[in-house]
Amino acid sequence: MRMILLGPPGAGKGTQAVRLVERLGIPQLSTGDMLRAAVAAGTPVGLQAKAVMDRGDLVSDEIVVGIIADRIEESDARNGFILDGFPRTVAQAKAFDAMLAEKGLKLDAVIEFKVNEAELVDRIVKRAKETEARGEPVRKDDNPDVFKTRLEAYRTQTAPLSAYYEGKGMLKTVDGMKPIDDVTEAIKTILGR
Repeated sequence: MRMILLGPPGAGKGTQAVRLVERLGIPQLSTGDMLRAAVAAGTPVGLQAKAVMDRGDLVSDEIVVGIIADRIEESDARNGFILDGFPRTVAQAKAFDAMLAEKGLKLDAVIEFKVNEAELVDRIVKRAKETEARGEPVRKDDNPDVFKTRLEAYRTQTAPLSAYYEGKGMLKTVDGMKPIDDVTEAIKTILGR
């Protein structure tokens, strides 16, 4: 099962990805983690990424897709993977599709978490207050101003992926504002497992 989870920050993708990893026995792939691992391992694409990052530049789509291409060859990803946070743009999605096609692979599911943005901001503020009340450090992303900036970036860069995958007949949606267990059940229905 190869899938992409789409939705703005705070929509619950990470929470559901953890449940999918447990249920399906496939890894959740984080581009940031993969980049760091490729650099640390000194792989050819990792060395390319390191050179770009050392200059203070953003890693190109080509390099990111190359790192994903290497990662999905690892044994734990042979039966599938979950991507959350990639692709971020339609250009990345097209490059990713081309790479999968070269490997004779295809995506099985693209699930978008639909949310009410105003309620989502309230959810983040509440999460930050609960974290503080427990005496734990609040995630930088849970600052309402930082969150609103990330939400705007999602709207402009990533939201167009919905139309892209819908045009390919792949997009399925879940109501990300529902309780966690309800979202899990909706995803099980979409995946048929």
